[in-house]
Amino acid sequence: MTIALTGRVAIVTGAGGGLGRSHALALARYGARVVVNDMSAQGAEAVVNEIAAAGGEAIAHVCSVTNRAAVDAMAADVLDRWGAVDILVNNAGILRDKTFAKMDLDDFAAVIDVHLMGSVNVTKAVWSAMRERNYGRVIFTTSSSGLYGNFGQSNYGAAKMALVGLMQTLALEGERHGIRVNCLAPSAATQMTQDLYSPEDLKGLSSDLVSPGVVALAAEDAPTRTILLAGAGAFEQANITMTRGIYVGAANDAAEQIQAGWARISDPAGEQTPASGAAQYHHEVNHPERVNRYSSLPSKDRHGLSKRRLESGFADPSVGKRPAEK
Repeated sequence: MTIALTGRVAIVTGAGGGLGRSHALALARYGARVVVNDMSAQGAEAVVNEIAAAGGEAIAHVCSVTNRAAVDAMAADVLDRWGAVDILVNNAGILRDKTFAKMDLDDFAAVIDVHLMGSVNVTKAVWSAMRERNYGRVIFTTSSSGLYGNFGQSNYGAAKMALVGLMQTLALEGERHGIRVNCLAPSAATQMTQDLYSPEDLKGLSSDLVSPGVVALAAEDAPTRTILLAGAGAFEQANITMTRGIYVGAANDAAEQIQAGWARISDPAGEQTPASGAAQYHHEVNHPERVNRYSSLPSKDRHGLSKRRLESGFADPSVGKRPAEK
């Protein structure tokens, strides 16, 4: 299946080098007109020149993704120049690695500001235009540090996992407007990672081997609500799942039952990937063990507890009120 991005307009943040440069070049090779955003004018212009030398079309926009006014101006300029923003790759980022015990909270906030709020700022700046045109492809850059944790990267991990939550919700909100939203978790040798791993570890981790994933997520038939992992030419998918779990109700020893039931609670057999946050509530009020307990009650205790009330969360006589939404 051939991917064609001819006529599409893409913004790539942090594209003056590393992964962003590779993403910008890859999108341009597939025909997209590319906005190369970076803090470095020299870096951004160099990538623009590379794209132009290969026969593509690109412009540079120099600003920090944390500067809302500058980001809004960039989006307005692109819309005025090319009439659309079809693809947004949120790639800009920084590192301030230390253990949590030794970390200055200003460094924690700085990483959150660039990775999370920077992505929010640029996405917000183009979101309305995507809705109006009923088309958009938004890619957030998450990380295995957020998905699975990494020693010394509490700030980075928190920001990167927050982007997954943002992606999950924007994918739902954008669906009826033709906007598909996904996350990419890259493994690559870049300026950001050169001090984290040995040269031997970094061999084969070219950023160019990650960017085909961006092209696939930018395509017209891209999925949505997907977390794509990419590195060294390999691609995988991460999922946030929910196990079947157990039901203990309002028992006096509920905490002890939980403690004794960790193996069953964590058992992946029958786990599901919820379609939205509401799936958790639906699963809990309709948990098979809960329904079976209701069904086994004497008829006098079930008086007035209709199936409708069961599904609405009022069925457990020992609870008597609907649980708060999560």
